[in-house]
Amino acid sequence: MTGPLAGTIIQVSTSLGGVPKRPVAGGVITELGVEGDRHAHPEVHGGLLQAVLLIMSETIDELRECGYPVFYGALGENLTTRGLDRRQVRIGQQLRAGAALLEITKVRSPCATLDVYGPAIKEEIYDGLVKAGDVTSPRWGRSGFYARVLLPGVVRTSDPIEVIAVPA
Repeated sequence: MTGPLAGTIIQVSTSLGGVPKRPVAGGVITELGVEGDRHAHPEVHGGLLQAVLLIMSETIDELRECGYPVFYGALGENLTTRGLDRRQVRIGQQLRAGAALLEITKVRSPCATLDVYGPAIKEEIYDGLVKAGDVTSPRWGRSGFYARVLLPGVVRTSDPIEVIAVPA
């Protein structure tokens, strides 16, 4: 595996439901996600296996350069990171995010809620290869990664995030 397996949390975000999520200085990550964060469609989002959504800032920056009106938190992520290479993130990896321990459970499948940023954005961040779990897709990880919480803890802007265990 090549590329950085560590980075920095540059934004922690929550909302009362839906997108965008807005920055907060930090929070406590519980088994159900960042305290105070809500989901507009809890039957689809959230829960134990989708407690936290991570997206890399580099992806948001790329989308903005393509003309999409996005910003950190716009895609509904709880943790926006910098320096962690999305192409190297894999299902089953464990990450230390601040004082919390997370495990990547799945690639986020984008929904129609993101159409507010332009209906083509879903094709920019997700394709059939990603859906099939093919890490060679150039869109791998652009839609973000869901994680479950193995160990609750405090997370703040500027905290490190790093892969500490990879699946066998």
